[in-house]
Amino acid sequence: MNENSVNQNLAVINFIKSIYNKNKFIPLHEPRFLGNEKKYLNECIDSTFVSSVGKFVDEFESRIANYTGSKYAIATCNGTSALHTSLLLANVNKNDEVITQPLTFVATCNAISYCGAKVIFIDVDKDTMGLSPTALKFFLENNTKVKNKQCINNKTGKVIKACVPMHSYGHPCRIDEIKKICDDYYIFLIEDAAESIGSTYKGKHTGTFGQLGAISFNGNKIITGGGGGCIITNDKVLAEKAKYLTTTAKVPHKWDFNHDMVGYNYRMPNLNAALLVAQLENLNNFINNKRELANYYETFFSSTDYFFFKEPSNSKSNYWLNVIFLKNRKQRDEFLDFTNKNGVMTRPTWRLMNELEMFKDCEGVDLKNAKYLEERVVNIPSSVRL
Repeated sequence: MNENSVNQNLAVINFIKSIYNKNKFIPLHEPRFLGNEKKYLNECIDSTFVSSVGKFVDEFESRIANYTGSKYAIATCNGTSALHTSLLLANVNKNDEVITQPLTFVATCNAISYCGAKVIFIDVDKDTMGLSPTALKFFLENNTKVKNKQCINNKTGKVIKACVPMHSYGHPCRIDEIKKICDDYYIFLIEDAAESIGSTYKGKHTGTFGQLGAISFNGNKIITGGGGGCIITNDKVLAEKAKYLTTTAKVPHKWDFNHDMVGYNYRMPNLNAALLVAQLENLNNFINNKRELANYYETFFSSTDYFFFKEPSNSKSNYWLNVIFLKNRKQRDEFLDFTNKNGVMTRPTWRLMNELEMFKDCEGVDLKNAKYLEERVVNIPSSVRL
């Protein structure tokens, strides 16, 4: 690393420590519990309803539906279970195919695999880091046909049942264009909105464009229940089936145990929901704080060799994790090594899914943008500042 790079990286470290007002270790993203979390947890414990039934689960579902502008919300134990359930609701089965992007967290592809389906990887756009509608349309026009209201892959003969775009790091992709394409090809649209609570595209909350949206409330998200996730939808039939599937498909009865299909123990515990109800009370403040942080970063990095990623056009991003682009993989790795050794936690983006052992034989077409981003993207500390 040359002297200029050393000085520049030191400046980054000093700036980050100054805006967090501490010299000790700066994590990438830690939760903030500033409101009624302890009060609601104690109330939950006193009620003895600490598992998947209780008033906080009901209240959380009502509040998250209202916040996102959805008619229905179904609380789940985590974001992966929300994705898996959504794929089951889309009738994704063994030997079906599902389109997603290679630049995503592994949970997206894991959930597809739980259904026995095969992944098709489509490239992302550099300015959103999310699934590219242009690449999606090109693939479908040149590699598929529609027959009996099903999209058939010419190469494999299999049905492409669903498409799962992700709003990477809380930045919305061009989801309206993706929806139009999916509708034209009879492909079920599920939004992986795991990271994008509070983000909107053209004034509409992410996760509400597709038939279903899946959100995560893991410990590293803007708001958290320690774990937790949810499905949001405007479709009453899908909502009722989602709740049924995630509650072990138990037929309602005062005492009898009758289950009429394979179900899943995926409901959110009341303890997690109690935390989340309290966290929701501060969500808007958290997002305003994070957007202010992004403005600080944008100003600072404008005088460096590093490019700060700003929210895409027509979007209002939550800036869950702030992103900078470096010039190449070598510079990225030097930056990661230097910052982490000096008490500032930074991380590269995920390794591309098509490069992982379990997904390397999946179909993928011209993933140059995803590869470009993998070699350059770095996440920098993004916690809400106290």
